[in-house]
Amino acid sequence: MFNIRDMKEKISSVLALSALFTLTCFAVFLLHDKDTSLVFPSVPQQVVKSNRSVFGAMMDHVWVTKTPDVSMETTATSEPLDPCPDTPPSLVGPLLVEFETKRSLELVRKQVGSLLQQGGRYRPPNCTARQKVAVIVPFRNRSQHLNHWLYYLHPVLMRQQLDYGVYVINQDGDGAFNRAKLMNIGFNESLKEYDYDCFAFSDVDLVPIDDRNLYRCSDHPRHLSVAIDKFNYILSSKTAFGGVSLLTQQQFLKVNGFSNTFWGWGGEDDDLYNRIIHRGMSITRPDAQIAKYKMIKHGRDLHNEVNPENAVKTQKTAENIDTDGLNSLNFTVKEIMKDVLYTLISVDVRSP
Repeated sequence: MFNIRDMKEKISSVLALSALFTLTCFAVFLLHDKDTSLVFPSVPQQVVKSNRSVFGAMMDHVWVTKTPDVSMETTATSEPLDPCPDTPPSLVGPLLVEFETKRSLELVRKQVGSLLQQGGRYRPPNCTARQKVAVIVPFRNRSQHLNHWLYYLHPVLMRQQLDYGVYVINQDGDGAFNRAKLMNIGFNESLKEYDYDCFAFSDVDLVPIDDRNLYRCSDHPRHLSVAIDKFNYILSSKTAFGGVSLLTQQQFLKVNGFSNTFWGWGGEDDDLYNRIIHRGMSITRPDAQIAKYKMIKHGRDLHNEVNPENAVKTQKTAENIDTDGLNSLNFTVKEIMKDVLYTLISVDVRSP
């Protein structure tokens, strides 16, 4: 005799088994897919001015790849990665850069921090970078500028597929500022952490507006900040080498680094250019159409006034190059602080 109750129990059992099978398959899928890289756009932002008009503050059209949750160091069991392509595939070209938005360090951490290792370190997850780049930023009392710089530079350097670290070298105290000496210190201190082969020396108020301007060294010292908005995107001088400049480790050692004696504003970049020429090298520059920068407007910093003695020193490069530089560098490290966005090294440069 047909039993409706028995039939209902059988149907319930079949449905329960089917649901269990489906959940099991889904769990297996998640387990195998958990390390899959995700591609996502940056979150566009809009900022409303006091007159309630809206202007864009898009984060440079960024498309980034989420890095796997792995150590920066390659393990013995991991397979070697292929070299990254010579032309990074995710470059977008011209960027929208604006400094009207008030950006806190916490905001920048939320935007790009998840893609970085402690100390402002990054390595491409899917290929071996062509160069290991230490980005050296001389610094004092420019917190808001640094926030802008980190907000824009990290996505650019990631898309360029660099194995890089950001080192902010902070001059402690209120003595005369010495930008060149801070660069030398950054070179020395960064090499204590990693075997960098390229060094990008960058002012904190300069942001590239085209990510095709690669932060990679070449066979000659390279000047990147060719066209700056402050100078109507025209190269200020054929011998200009300030702003953003790149040298390999060998090139920087060959010129004995920067001079340590340029206190106050001006002259140290001209002296470095002279050192390069004196050592039989020449400089290269990218095309001005892509080597464009936007400068954050600001007044002259306290204790960084123009020093008229610096112009005289640039005439004596040949006399001083062998005795004034990396081999005569003296300083004291006061503190080293690791943020996810950068390594901050505070130093006493022994101002006169």
